[in-house]
Amino acid sequence: MSRKWLVCVVMLLILPMFYGCPKKPPETPDEVLEVETTPVEEPAVEVEPPRQEVVEDVQEDTLPTDLVELNEYLKERELIADVYFDFDQSELRDEARERLAKNAAFMRENADLVFRIEGHCDERGTNEYNLALGQRRGNTAKDYITSLRVPADSMSIVSYGEERPFCTESDEACWQRNRRAHFVVVGRR
Repeated sequence: MSRKWLVCVVMLLILPMFYGCPKKPPETPDEVLEVETTPVEEPAVEVEPPRQEVVEDVQEDTLPTDLVELNEYLKERELIADVYFDFDQSELRDEARERLAKNAAFMRENADLVFRIEGHCDERGTNEYNLALGQRRGNTAKDYITSLRVPADSMSIVSYGEERPFCTESDEACWQRNRRAHFVVVGRR
């Protein structure tokens, strides 16, 4: 076989690969089908209105009616607590302001309660001086609480000076505990 014949045979074998079978044109529908759609109604879902939770003032229900029990209750739960002062001072420290803010929140929520703020001092100083210092401490506490929207007529002030110490030892730790404004519930409106 000559080389020409071999080239012709190879071309005949390869040619159909390039041209192959003709592709069929895609069939197009003669007419466009119109489909009627009817809206499907979704099943009605009943939505329940949100329930209104009955908020009970648990605190109001659980406050003891007896004043002694009430004061113990408040002290145990730290709903009302004392504030402490530096030696020979009646200015509020930062932690005293924080405590008074908590006291004020409770007092606003329980506006029917009447409080007495007792000013106390340690044993150092004369009786007269400590009575005046205890009064200033009580006034400072009351003024701060009043500035937090607690009515002034819900509180009274009394100074005991050094007459009713919380602690009776003669050291700084004990004196610190005696330099305080003490809160007591004394009645209801």
